[in-house]
Order: sequence, then C-alpha cells, then structure tokens
Amino acid sequence: MAGEPLTDDVLSAILMRPLRPTRVVLAEYDPQWPVRFAARAADLRRILGDRARLIEHIGSTSVPGLAAKPIVDIVVGIDDPDDEPAYLPDLEAAGYEVRVREPGHRCLRIGEPDEPVNLHCYPPDDVETRRYLAFRNRLRASDADRDLYERTKRELAEREWRDINYYAEAKWPVIREILGRAGWEE
Repeated sequence: MAGEPLTDDVLSAILMRPLRPTRVVLAEYDPQWPVRFAARAADLRRILGDRARLIEHIGSTSVPGLAAKPIVDIVVGIDDPDDEPAYLPDLEAAGYEVRVREPGHRCLRIGEPDEPVNLHCYPPDDVETRRYLAFRNRLRASDADRDLYERTKRELAEREWRDINYYAEAKWPVIREILGRAGWEE
C-alpha cells in the first residue's frame, strides 16, 4: 500500500501490463462481495493448503456499507512470495494471472469480467499485510472514517487517471490520517 512515489518508470518496472488510462467506477456496497470472498478463500485453501498462512478479505469490498470498485481484494500470507515455484504454478493452473511482480509481493488477478479478484501475496506478518488489516478494521469500526474515505474516493473517481495505481496513490493522505486514528505506527 505504501512505498516510493509512483512514476511511470516505477510502475513499468513492476506491472506485467502497460499503463492503462482509466476512470474509476464505484458501486454501492454489495452484500455479495463477502460471499464472493468466501468462495475464493475456500478455493485458495484447497489450492494452497498450509502454504496459505492467512487468507483475509481486504480493501473496500470488505467493509460493509462502503462504496467500492466491484473488485474483491484478498491478501494471502505466503512465507516467501519471491519463491514463485513454491506456489505460483498452482495459482496459475487455477486461472490466476500475475499482474504485479515486486520484491516480497505478487498481485494476481482472476474472475474477469464478471467477478474480478485481486490476490495480493505477502508474507503473513509483512507490514503491508498488517496495514491492510488495520485499515480495514478501522473502517469497519468507525462510521466517520468510513464516510471520509468514501467521500475521498468519490471525489477522486471524478478524474481520469493515467493508470489505476495513480488513483490508489492519491488516496494515501486520507488513508494515513485514518490509520493514525487507528493507532497505526510505521
């Protein structure tokens, strides 16, 4: 979630596809999102077994009442995401496609176009994993922070972006603010 400032060069080094100009389309909260997560989580447990140290629903679709891009985000705790032969062939055989490859993190995609899922593979105790969960838990617990985050997303969704990752980066000031109220410290 956090890292060096994004540039086209930084993104080109980690993305498996070229930059794609986009407009963000938010959907009202859908109670099917946690159902979709549960089905994918069961599949991931079957595919990965005990290689999946944790499987958690993250991102806006994991927060009841929050508008979101209708893409379910999942974080899976993999001991060493850089050791691709230990897990990646099984995920690819199940239909997952690598979209981001960076040290200590892989992001894969499945379910296009009807039920898209982003699968983030990090070590289970990685700072990114813990940050995702702290942010999700704060949004679930605080109506005010959930409303602030949704307003921010709606404002940003009015723009066109050179790539979806720039939209994600633009949310960081409010994410840091909310994490601070959750007691998060780097």
